[in-house]
Parts: sequence; structure tokens; C-alpha cells
Amino acid sequence: MIDFTDSDLSIRKQCKLLSIHRSGLYYKPVGESGDNLEIMAALDRLYLDKPFLGVRKLTVMFQELGYHINRKRMHRLMKLINWQTIYREPKTTVINKAHKKYPYLLRNLEITHNNQVWATDITYIPMKQGFMYLMAVLDLNSRYVLNWSISNTMSAEWCADVLAETIKKHEKPEIFNTDQGSQFTSDVFTKILIDSEIKISMDGKGRALDNIFIERLWRSVKYEDIYLHVYENGLDLYAGLKKYFVFYNEQRVHQSLEYKVPSACYYTAA
Repeated sequence: MIDFTDSDLSIRKQCKLLSIHRSGLYYKPVGESGDNLEIMAALDRLYLDKPFLGVRKLTVMFQELGYHINRKRMHRLMKLINWQTIYREPKTTVINKAHKKYPYLLRNLEITHNNQVWATDITYIPMKQGFMYLMAVLDLNSRYVLNWSISNTMSAEWCADVLAETIKKHEKPEIFNTDQGSQFTSDVFTKILIDSEIKISMDGKGRALDNIFIERLWRSVKYEDIYLHVYENGLDLYAGLKKYFVFYNEQRVHQSLEYKVPSACYYTAA
């Protein structure tokens, strides 16, 4: 389908002609030992229900299940699946002190129209042989998934490319909300928002409820697609997610939208 040796047509142009997202071609799943993949898959399911657990309790829990795991290994695997423990009180500690942090702008904000607020996040995707990461951009008013991409790394450059592509495809939002991950606080990412005159909003550290709509999206994606299929490779994952997001946007009704689908709400003037 795609000719990587074609000197006349770039990979970008070939993907555009075939309506294929480049992320499904370039990124191969990351490999880990079978034992680690088993633990990571279990952690991923556990995170959806008990995101408040920390490394100490998780280590004890998995030791009691028979795994030979210490806190150092658990901490590494938690980092790989992007586990961000939710605390009872907001934490002020940040991962990268060199990056500027922005205030959370959505508290008590009434979201009334499309392109008022967009939000994004990254989640871990388990596969039969390895794992990948999924990033999605969501319009909070309509719940419409504006764009998504998969990668084998959580690099700032990848996130910036997805952001720029989303802005190019749609009208820019008034506010863009993220967590305080180093990808989203990086200069390469925030520069796009600043240059586009978009207000930057960031969740408090350890405050997943600040980005609750994205968390609900991840739960839907995983329970309605990822856990049911457990994809073999990156191309299968891309094809499956492409099909799922069409379903999510165009067929899956939402109670909060008065049982309408996101695409109808996004493309209908408020």
C-alpha cells in the first residue's frame, strides 16, 4: 500500500492520498518481557478504577499475587504506562521544574459552545507483543474527538505535531487544557498555543478530575475496544482505533448530550 522507496511521492503525500494517518505506519510497539507486559496490562486496568494507589501499595499488592517485583521495578512500569497517582490534595511538585506551568482555567467555567475548550491527554495501550501510546484531542462541549494518534514514545515533538495538525483541521479553541506532563509543558508544545493565541490551561498536579472528560474517553476506548481485541501490531491497532473513533463520534450516543452523537453536536451550530 505504502511505498517507502518512492522518491517522487513522500510518505506524507502517500498517506494523504490514501487517507492514512502516518502514526500507524511509523510506530512499532515497544517490547518488554512477558512478565512485565502482564503486570503492565494489569496495572492499566487497575488504573481506571483505583488511580489513587501509589508505588508502595501496588508493589505489595502484586507481591501478594505472586509476582517477584520490588518498588524500583514497579515504579519503572508505572512510568511506562503513564500512571499518575491521584492524590487527596493537590501536589505542587512538578516533573520538570524548567518548564513553565499554567493555571487551571476551567474551574467554575460554564462550557456552552463548540471550540470553547479543547483537552488532550496520553494513555497506554497494551498489545499482544508490546505496547503503544494513544493521544486524543477532545472538544469538551460536543465530546467530539477532533484528532488522535498513536506512538511508541510520549515525545513532546509527537504531541506538538498532533496539536498542529488538529488546529489545521479545525477552528482553533479559545482554551486548551492539558495535564502538567513534560510533553505538554515543553516549549515546542506551548509555542504552538501561544502563537495561535490560545489560552493555556493545566490541571493541578495529581488532579485527574480536572480533565474528567478525557478520563471518561479513555475508559470508553479501553472497555469498548482495546480490552476486547488486544491488537497484534501497530497497523492492526491503528485500523481498529480508526473504526472505533468513527463509531464514537458518529454512532455512540451520550446521555450528557441528550442522547445525541458527538459529530451531530459538533457540526451543528450552537
